[in-house]
Order: sequence, then C-alpha cells, then structure tokens
Amino acid sequence: MASWLFGVLILLIHVLGVLSAVQALMSSRTSQGAIAWIISLLTIPYLAVPAYWVFGRPRFYGYVSARGERDTVLRRVLARYRERVSPYLAGAREADVLAVEKLAMMPLTSGNRGELLVDGEATFDSLFAGIEAARDYILIQFFIVRDDALGLELKHRLQRAAEKGLRVCFLFDEIGCHKLPERYLRDLREAGVEVSAFHSSRGLRHRFQLNFRNHRKILVVDGRQGWVGGFNVGVEYLGQDARHGYWRDTHLKLTGPSVLGLQEAFWEDWHWATGEVIRLNWTPEVTCEECQKVVIVPSGPADPLETASLLVQHAIHSARERLWVTSPYFVPDRSVQDALRLAAMRGVDVRIMMPERPDHLLVFLSAFSFLPDMLRAGVKVYRYQPGFLHQKVILIDDDAASVGTVNLDNRSFRLNFEITAFLPDRCFAAQVAAMLERDFADCRRVSLEEITSRPLWRKLVSRAAYLFAPVQ
Repeated sequence: MASWLFGVLILLIHVLGVLSAVQALMSSRTSQGAIAWIISLLTIPYLAVPAYWVFGRPRFYGYVSARGERDTVLRRVLARYRERVSPYLAGAREADVLAVEKLAMMPLTSGNRGELLVDGEATFDSLFAGIEAARDYILIQFFIVRDDALGLELKHRLQRAAEKGLRVCFLFDEIGCHKLPERYLRDLREAGVEVSAFHSSRGLRHRFQLNFRNHRKILVVDGRQGWVGGFNVGVEYLGQDARHGYWRDTHLKLTGPSVLGLQEAFWEDWHWATGEVIRLNWTPEVTCEECQKVVIVPSGPADPLETASLLVQHAIHSARERLWVTSPYFVPDRSVQDALRLAAMRGVDVRIMMPERPDHLLVFLSAFSFLPDMLRAGVKVYRYQPGFLHQKVILIDDDAASVGTVNLDNRSFRLNFEITAFLPDRCFAAQVAAMLERDFADCRRVSLEEITSRPLWRKLVSRAAYLFAPVQ
C-alpha cells in the first residue's frame, strides 16, 4: 500500500513538472529563462516544481485578475479624473515623451512643481510637514518601515492625524516589513488608521507568489501634494546605522496635477490589498502656470509590457550627449547592457554611479561579470565613497530626468511594483545635473585593469552570482 502511494506521489510530481514546464514555455519573458525552467522541471521536478511556483512565475496573475474585475468601477472614476485633468494635459509633441506616456498609460501634465529632496533630513522634514498639513486624507505606502526612532515618529504623526478625524490609509509590503511587530500596526489601528499589507500571496491560487514585492514609496496628502523616491522608513536612511554609515538618497516632492498619478497608483494597490475603492479628491490643484511637465510611470509584474525595463531602455536610446544613471543595484539584463554600450559607442557620455560598499552581496558580485565589456565600450563606472548610495536617478542630456524607485536589476524590471516620476524639463534636469556632479566628485572611477586583474576565483564567484540575477 505504501509503495503504491509513493508511486502515485512520484507520478503526480512528474505531471506537475510537465504542466509547469508548459506554463514556463508559454509565459517566460526570456528564452534563456524558459529553457532553464523547462529542463529543470522535466529532469528534477522534485526540486524545480516548488522553486518555479515561488520564483519562476513571470506575472502577478492575481493582480491582473483583480484589475479586470474592478475595471468598470475604475473606468467610471478615472474618466471623471482624466476629464478634470484635461485642461492641464501637456500634449506631448516629442516622440521621446510620447513613448513614455504610452508606457505609463498616464498623461503628461503641466502646472507641476518638483522639488528635489537630497538625503534623509530634508526628505523626512518634508514628509512630516506634509502629514501635519493634511486636512482631509493621507495615503502612505512604503516597502520597509522599521520599529525604530524614525518609524515611531511616523507612527505618532499618523496617529495624531487619524485622531483629528483625517482618513489615513497605511499600506506596507508584507515581505519588506516582515520584521515590523504587530504591536506597531495595532497601535495605528486603535488610533483609527486604516492599515493593510500588500499581500502578493493572497488567496489559495496565489499562495506561492512570494517573489513579488511592492517596492513603491508614496505619500499623497489631500490629492494636492505627493512624494516619491528612494527612501524607506528607518534610522539607517538618516545615516544612523553603523553598518551602512552615511546614506545617500534622493526623493521628490510634487505639487500639481501629477500628484493624481501617484494617487492613482496607490488607489489600485489599496484595492488589491483590501477590496475597497476609496473615495478621493480627483480635482487637480495648480499653484503655478509655467511649471514643470511630469508623467508618473507605475510599473510592475501585472503590466502587459516590461514597463520599467522599457522605460530605462528608452532613456538610453534617447540620449544624445549624456546619460547619467545612479543605482544601488546594477545588474541590468542583456538588452539594457547592449543599449548602454551602444550609447557610449555613439559618443554619449554614459556614466553609471554605484555604491562602493555592498548592501546585497550577490548583486554586488554580479556586476563584476559584465563590467569589463561595459568599460571596453566606453561606459564610465563610478563607485560612491562617503557611504551607501541608494538613489535611483536618471539624467538625459540637458532635457529630462527621472526620480523613483526602480533599480537597474531584474527584480525592479520584472518582479517589483515600482513607480517613477519622469520630468521632461530643462530646469529640473539642470538641478539634477548639479546634484549628480556633486556626487561624482565623491566617487572614484573604476578602471578596466582593476576588474580584469582580479584573481580567477573571484571571477568565477562573480559569474556564478550573475546566474542568480533573475531572482535577486
């Protein structure tokens, strides 16, 4: 009897391996990934089947289904929102900006003001001032929130806002905040804050979707002010952690119609997490006439296209004179690597700024496997010296810049929900250029000899680390 059951179990595992291989064939986003999964699923299904259902699924199918189910509600509300925004539509004339609009599925709007927030003190002073200024509601979303001095300060401010009668919606990623104690969340709920995790594994069908993350960092106040960028909530982001030391990051404060784009992204995430369609202010407020143009670009594993990867590739191909990129995790896929090399070969000043000190060891080691080819093509690579570099900023010529949450790695391109503010504005680009010039002054330039002269064992380790790039 036992041997019969064991035989049935073995057969069932092999059947699951075949079915999973078929799904990998039909849905994997790269041919290399499809081949690797199919071979593994057919030859070692005992290990490969559970691994595939945790790490191999290319799209967040639950979110896709939920988006379809709520389309009728969303369309009615969004139709009214877009109608109110129509006087402020910038009407992209340049093909470069039009492509970003189509990727974002959101409009380019005028009448915005973007304020760069450099490092933690300026950022959290601005965030907390925005929370204190709220009169109607606060929408707040972070990938990581710590139960430390900064996290407690945020909690107390949200509690006070809720106690004053404001609606406060607090959304956090269940994986990024796995160390956040229940006591922290209970205190918020008792004060009247509406709290929810972003459950990528919600429901039986999606129980094993553990590899997706909501990496967005958004604060929206009354639909009038919005914040987006690289910061999470913890004292390390203020440079108060001995391991990381000084923390270099960038955030962006927005006012104007573009805030509604941030609000829309939060609104969809909140609906996935809670099933609720919250009532919000969708009337844009314009504080200046001749201000920046902005398009908000949400991206994630529920998109029909690889939005984040295509946005980065588009930025690279658009550059004619310079392309400056900062990313703490730089493990781009082959298409982005090729685009960067081609840009350098056609004379563009391509600079990549990365941390000197590793945060995630596998990601840090992976970069050494492809940097020689980048350097040979003329791409300039810099390592930031004073502390840990975490900002996600791109500068294109003197014409445009972006600030957001997207890293240049597979996780941001295909597995994370991310969000970027793209500003095709020369004044804003000049501010970003001045900021990055100060950062480059604090970097050392990496030479080809430095990379190629490493011992063989380090080259092997780097290459092995790069093989894990799709799940890092």
